[in-house]
Amino acid sequence: MEPPSRSPLELKPLPEGLRYAFLHNDKEAPVIISDKLSKDETQRLLFVLEKHRAVLGYSLQDLRGINPALCIHRIPIDPESTPSREPQRRLNNAMRKVVKKDVLKLLHAEIIYPVPYSVWVSPVQVVPKKGGMTVVANARNELIPQRTVTGWRMCRLQKT
Repeated sequence: MEPPSRSPLELKPLPEGLRYAFLHNDKEAPVIISDKLSKDETQRLLFVLEKHRAVLGYSLQDLRGINPALCIHRIPIDPESTPSREPQRRLNNAMRKVVKKDVLKLLHAEIIYPVPYSVWVSPVQVVPKKGGMTVVANARNELIPQRTVTGWRMCRLQKT
């Protein structure tokens, strides 16, 4: 599995008072700075940013995974229990491409990693954004589509 190629940089229009500057005149490493800085201040700021360029992430390839020694999560599992395998859920083709692209991005950034030997691993769950439909399991483990609530509606009753 080879990492995805770096996509071409897209510079968006900036609000008033801001402008783009580039580290080492490299069009792949932009920074946003104030346009009110003098030439000397801009040079000094860019020098400091170039000196510490390793901490700036311009793409997922620049980011590294979290050190497991920093944060380890353990799930207490009863050793007597037996694992169960859920059937794979099917996605439509458009959603499958989106999910595959996102999962590959996370894999290459080392944010997630494959665990091929575990029967306890659950598959990736696709959840829509706020206000959309989501699938919820009820007490009998049946999947029921529900619309998510994003706010409270108030009802005012008038006495007659």
